[in-house]
Amino acid sequence: MRDQNRTGVRPPLDGVRIISVEQFGAGPWATMMLADLGAEVIKIEHPGTGGDVARYVPPYTVAQDSVYFQSFNRNKKSMTLNLQHPGVRKVLHPLVRVSDGVFNNLRGDLPAKLGLDYAALGGVKRSIVCCSLSGFGRTGARADEPGYDYLMQGYAGWMSLTGEPGTPPQKTGLSLVDLNGGVMASLGLVSAVLRARETGLGCDVDVNLFDTALSLLGYVGAWHLTRGYQPQRMADSSHPSQIPSQVLPTRDGWLVVMCAKEKFYQNLVRILGAPELADDPRFRSFADRLENREALVRMLKELSRRKPTAEWLDLLKGQVPCAPVNTVEEAFRDPQVAEDDMVLELPHPDFGVVRVVANAIQISDASVEHQRGPKLGEHTEEVLGGYLEMSVEEIEGLRRKGVV
Repeated sequence: MRDQNRTGVRPPLDGVRIISVEQFGAGPWATMMLADLGAEVIKIEHPGTGGDVARYVPPYTVAQDSVYFQSFNRNKKSMTLNLQHPGVRKVLHPLVRVSDGVFNNLRGDLPAKLGLDYAALGGVKRSIVCCSLSGFGRTGARADEPGYDYLMQGYAGWMSLTGEPGTPPQKTGLSLVDLNGGVMASLGLVSAVLRARETGLGCDVDVNLFDTALSLLGYVGAWHLTRGYQPQRMADSSHPSQIPSQVLPTRDGWLVVMCAKEKFYQNLVRILGAPELADDPRFRSFADRLENREALVRMLKELSRRKPTAEWLDLLKGQVPCAPVNTVEEAFRDPQVAEDDMVLELPHPDFGVVRVVANAIQISDASVEHQRGPKLGEHTEEVLGGYLEMSVEEIEGLRRKGVV
């Protein structure tokens, strides 16, 4: 099981400590990736505002916690700290000295104002890595603008590409800019920590959601920039040039096929019952099928409607890359979910058990013992007393002053 380190081998990021000023989705996703790989993540939450806003996102909420919060914050420690308090440096700077990185997903202009960038912290510890994940970056005209996934899908052209032709612009079904931004930030942070451990030199790492969304245009962006390609929405969730790679209707639902090679197209039309379409001069090559897309797809749909999805899957598996169009419920019933241990069950004092989706990265010889996301300030005393060696009286003094 994923939650048992049976070998006793240390996970890859064991011994890496990250201080994280984070909230909502993208930032907590980034540090959860690191925590899943063994890093110690100390989540900083404001004592006067109720902490991470994700604690209150419905549905399925309890006092200062939610299933939404749990899906982004397993394996972390939470401590309260008011970064705007005049006395915060007495806690923050000693904590920086015993850490490898300081992460935040604040608005771009705030890390410098709150003393969370390398200019402020490099003098405290030369090797500290300061990573910022913001909407538009820490510099430039938009640095002080908030950034959200939904906005970036509009800015970066995603919504113009998503949905059926002639329908209103649509966002993707998941917060893919946030999630990918988190992955980008975690990669940048851990890469810089690796260098800092070798050279003793820290730095700033900047990732922003706008650049993330734009970078994910990938080959579509390259086509446009190189040859002026104007992407259009494609009917049936089709690939723009590899025909047929799309959704096809079946007797009882939908089927996804991906004919990324000529042999897959030939196998598809043979199994659908129209082998003559393989030799039809209109459809012999990718270029031919692109030119005659409408005629071919019309015929394929007539053929695919003749059998239910499950029957087509049985016939096509091993011959044509294919998949059903599952609901989320059906997706979790796929046998590979259990085979890969992709669901974690985390005991929780209010929800009983929180079941969350596991990290896709599996290390062959090591894992961590997964823990639920922390209660607000659950580890404040542990961090202050254990890492900074503060006395009970000193901690209480900080509480009275509103620092923690």
